[in-house]
Amino acid sequence: MSIFDYQDGDALGRIIAVDTAIVVVRVDELERLKRVQVNRLVVLQSSKAGQHLVGVVSRITRKAPDQVADDEDDDTGNIDLPENNLVRVSLIGTLIDRVGTSHNVFRRTLETVPEIDANCFALEGDRLTSFMQVISNVVGDGPQLELGKYTLDEDATAYLNGNRLFQRHAIVVGSTGSGKSWTTARLLDQVAALKQANAILFDVHGEYKTLAGEEFRHFRVAGPRDLDGGGSLSDGVLYLPYWLLGYEAMVSLFVDRSDQNAPNQAMVMSRCITDAKRSYLEAGGHEEILENFTVDSPVPFDLNAVVAELERLDTERVPGASAGRDKAGDFNGKLSRLIARFASKRLDRRLGFLFQPHSECMDMDWLVTMAHQLIGGRGSQDDSAGGIKIVDFSEVPSDILPLMVSLLARLLFTVMQWTDLEKRHPIALFCDEAHLYIPERVNRDSVDDISVGVFERISKEGRKYGVGLVVISQRPSEVNRTVLSQCNNVVAMRLTNGEDQSVIKRLLPDSLGGFGDLLPVLDVGEALVVGDASLLPTRVRVFEPRYKPNSATVEFWDRWNEDTAVSDTERAVQSWRRQSSQ
Repeated sequence: MSIFDYQDGDALGRIIAVDTAIVVVRVDELERLKRVQVNRLVVLQSSKAGQHLVGVVSRITRKAPDQVADDEDDDTGNIDLPENNLVRVSLIGTLIDRVGTSHNVFRRTLETVPEIDANCFALEGDRLTSFMQVISNVVGDGPQLELGKYTLDEDATAYLNGNRLFQRHAIVVGSTGSGKSWTTARLLDQVAALKQANAILFDVHGEYKTLAGEEFRHFRVAGPRDLDGGGSLSDGVLYLPYWLLGYEAMVSLFVDRSDQNAPNQAMVMSRCITDAKRSYLEAGGHEEILENFTVDSPVPFDLNAVVAELERLDTERVPGASAGRDKAGDFNGKLSRLIARFASKRLDRRLGFLFQPHSECMDMDWLVTMAHQLIGGRGSQDDSAGGIKIVDFSEVPSDILPLMVSLLARLLFTVMQWTDLEKRHPIALFCDEAHLYIPERVNRDSVDDISVGVFERISKEGRKYGVGLVVISQRPSEVNRTVLSQCNNVVAMRLTNGEDQSVIKRLLPDSLGGFGDLLPVLDVGEALVVGDASLLPTRVRVFEPRYKPNSATVEFWDRWNEDTAVSDTERAVQSWRRQSSQ
């Protein structure tokens, strides 16, 4: 039996104008007009039997009797009308009474449009509850990802389609204190509950350390305290050795583009690194790799040998035209600044995870082990491998953070790219504080430019290789637009900044543009959910996660009103000096 068992006498009004996905309804009775609210749902008669169209009220207009109907705000197409109670409705889907053996099936398609004079009904009371229950019964090609409760009807659970959420990428945005981290933790909860879950969270501030349980594995990028015989990969300490860097990343780190010798420096550095990798492969007997490796191939090499060769070329003298006299070599004196930058980077303990890696990192098999720890699911090779891996980047210097996050992302994407199709175990990358390393404004040839290029490629091609993106940010206006445009799912918490609101509004379908007006008035923990993973674009009150991230806002007034002060400046200063909070 159809849940929309309306009678003609229940109608709010009749349709007087129809566009592609917009209709205008005339309401004759003022009392019925008062029952309609913006952003509430209504039902319209379809031109096809057994179907009803569902729409969202986007505007309500009551004009004075002496106003002409064709003023600039009229949504009726300049039709001269004696009545003046108008409701603008954006169509969002179709409820079909029966499909095969299934009853009351909702689809995000508009197979028909309503006819002129068709009835429009309010969706409320028991009918609303029944409809929201239909929405909650997510069917199709994805598991049910339980996000929260619908604001329209808190008796109905809001589910997302897990396949479509990660296949087509997603963004989670919200101002500080809106519940963005809470929502991220809730999504991770739901992913972690799956037997072969596989996701990585780039934790920039270390606020997800509180996520516990056997399904969560924590890694942290090595800090200065780890350089003197510190922990290894098995201890959760992650090094990102220099030999993982590609050619462009190496150039951005060591070559000053403003130097007139920059082209020569880049060329010579590339040649020296290639030779050093060849020496490593020859010494290890890796003949099958020797045939085809390049400067970008992830092969360990001796950095000291590279520097020694650069120094030799920088001071090289070659035989001159006259017998017994020599002259400066082709690169004599042209590599000094390059060598100085090498020395500076290598001695910087902040970059120890890069240039002073653990001895195990120089072994050829280390990359295989590291890739498995990050990509492998539970039970694939190591039963202790968790489904959710949280990588703490909080001790990585901010000036090199984009390069390091993108280095890890590129490594994961490349491994998936070279994995046979039938062996790919899909993985989702949760990019917390994405505006810090996927920025909108970048300088060419900078580390930011390299990072943006990596994530742009993942956003465009990741679906083919089983890599999904979840972009998380409090400033969507500062996140690269190309990456955002590839995200077909939006989970937007409260946004108070006008530029941020504009970015999200541009991502919404034209028929739902009015939804963007809700962004500044959403409650804490409430989200506007729109996209391929959600059957119904609507407001959702997100459930509390099992493990709350360490991102709660400090209660200023309450803390100031306490009898005893809470402070530990001595430990804070010591942590600052040691460059470690542990």
